[in-house]
Amino acid sequence: MENKITKSLVIIGGGPAGLAAAVAAAENGLPAEDILILERDGRLGGILNQCIHNGFGLHTFKEELTGPEYAARFEERAKALHIPYKLGAMVLSISPEKVVTAVSREDGLFTVEAGAVILAMGCRERSRGALNIPGFRPAGVFSAGTAQRLVNMEGYMPGREVVILGSGDIGLIMARRMTLEGAKVHVVAELQPYSGGLKRNIVQCLDDFGIPLKLSHTVVDIQGKERVEGITLARVENGKPVPGTEEHYDCDTLLLSCGLLPENELSRAAGVALSPITSGPLVNESLETSIPGVFAAGNVLHVHDLVDYVSEEAGAAGAQAAAYLQNGEQDAPAIPVHCENGVRYTVPATVRPACAGETVTIRFRVGGVFKNKKIAVYLGDTCIFSRKRPVLAPGEMETVRLKGADLRAHPDASCLTVTLEEA
Repeated sequence: MENKITKSLVIIGGGPAGLAAAVAAAENGLPAEDILILERDGRLGGILNQCIHNGFGLHTFKEELTGPEYAARFEERAKALHIPYKLGAMVLSISPEKVVTAVSREDGLFTVEAGAVILAMGCRERSRGALNIPGFRPAGVFSAGTAQRLVNMEGYMPGREVVILGSGDIGLIMARRMTLEGAKVHVVAELQPYSGGLKRNIVQCLDDFGIPLKLSHTVVDIQGKERVEGITLARVENGKPVPGTEEHYDCDTLLLSCGLLPENELSRAAGVALSPITSGPLVNESLETSIPGVFAAGNVLHVHDLVDYVSEEAGAAGAQAAAYLQNGEQDAPAIPVHCENGVRYTVPATVRPACAGETVTIRFRVGGVFKNKKIAVYLGDTCIFSRKRPVLAPGEMETVRLKGADLRAHPDASCLTVTLEEA
């Protein structure tokens, strides 16, 4: 017989976003027993459990932590508040009426009728199948995240002679990790003319270990039938390999770090409107999706560079969900947020000035490397924010905090524009 549960707030995902959202909701007046976290893994903490390197928590806790240590801080807070959670619980669907259907070994098939839902499912890696690399499909081709789990949690070495395609942060970190474990990382190749990772990771993970980074290069062939025996790199111009620029590398392992995709199959099936650029939900200043009472935060919304920002954003979503449950839906006009001059997207995509609190946080990424620019935000024709930036790069997320009073000072404005200008 199907189990039915009723909860005020259901949070899908028990990683850093889900934990931070649950803690914030409880701290903003929602009774802890009315909250339920559903996590498909066997433990809380999400991807942080396999991120054993340090560098986490500098913004949130003002100290340097490893991934498991950072996750444990929020897990301890959630348990201290006695917030209920279910592990090994796979969510199958979310209805527009906020009925969540899930299955677990302990409970079988069960449904949770929720007053509000927070989407915190995180993201996944782009697979080899999405990259169209020619060659056979031998053993030895791994996503960087899979290799990270094998080395850090399972105790297995994927290989000894390694090439990495893609310069996302996980790929850069695994270049260092594989080197420390005794492997030889021959090269990191990046399709774009710029790295997709943080500058500090390029320095600490590649430069410090003498690992070359080849920009505007990609893998054009994989050799080997049973196991990878080598790969061929070529320079790329205008998105196509240049004949005559091929280089061969003998290797037994190819790691792929070619981007992350928000995990939004559940969101799409529920009818949540998604951004064609981020593949995450379109949200307003309260991080509320197109379905009233359904909120989103963390890497399911857009891919972050620092987990500290995930926690901050998820905390805001938790507080807004608590306010929604306590006060009901706020009906107010929304204005769109436009992107110009190199700004790829913004979160949120719309803003309701009347619902803005003291501040509204806007996060965005740029579409290329820009130097000596100024971030400017216009409400209608009025500039309400500007800040000089010596360098902006796609691998680093930008954050702008607007005063709610400034947004309400121009009630006739029809749009908010985030743009880059000459400094």
